[in-house]
Amino acid sequence: MQLKMESFEHPSAALPPPAIILVETQMGENIGAAARAMANFGLRDLRLVRPRDGWPNERARAAASRGDAIIDVVRLYDDLPAAIADLELVYATTARPHDIAKEVESPAVAAGALGAAAARGARTGVVFGREKWGLTSEEIGHVDRIITIPVDPIFASLNIAQAVILVAYEWRRVVLGDPTWTPFAERERSPQASKADVFAFFTHLEAALDAVEFFRPETKRPHMVRNLRQIFQKARLSEQEVRTLRGVLAALERRPTRRDAAQAAETGE
Repeated sequence: MQLKMESFEHPSAALPPPAIILVETQMGENIGAAARAMANFGLRDLRLVRPRDGWPNERARAAASRGDAIIDVVRLYDDLPAAIADLELVYATTARPHDIAKEVESPAVAAGALGAAAARGARTGVVFGREKWGLTSEEIGHVDRIITIPVDPIFASLNIAQAVILVAYEWRRVVLGDPTWTPFAERERSPQASKADVFAFFTHLEAALDAVEFFRPETKRPHMVRNLRQIFQKARLSEQEVRTLRGVLAALERRPTRRDAAQAAETGE
């Protein structure tokens, strides 16, 4: 059965996504993995505040895989206030409580707020802290709200790229707006088989099974036949699938195939 797959872009993906701000990231590999996660979900604006190993960083580029377009336009800042100065709604991610009175939201709720802000033209961002200890209370004080990921408290530690991909995924899911939407869809299928074709297949199948004495004892034959038919009825077979199954039965019965006939014609047998 030939399926034609068509790729297409969801129209709401044009909403400007949030900037991702990484503060004093220690490993280039984590920066690259974060860039790759951003690319997966349509985020493009990566900002770095004092990365430990400097910039540019070849380890980051290697880890970014196909996220080079993001790595190429990374912006560097000396401090967090400078990195978020042009933004209107900024979240900070943290796994632990801080003594600061700010709204605390899950990634899904935050993504809804980020999407709503983007829809009205606001520029937004999400801040991620250091690998070992995250963000300071002073840094948390610079943002508007807090995102905390609902991880198991027994093991709450997340890699930076893992945190980025969770936030980016929720952003993508919210702006698409349709939980059933996928980036490609099945466009062509073989038509569903007619009842006449399905019944002919049943007759063929049952005759083939009779030939090998499958239905034993004979008294159970009606029940076994009903069970077999129910299996294939549930499958809602297409025309091509019925043809394939008939071909399988013919091969098992060792009937001459079209290929056998063609070869016989060539050799004159």
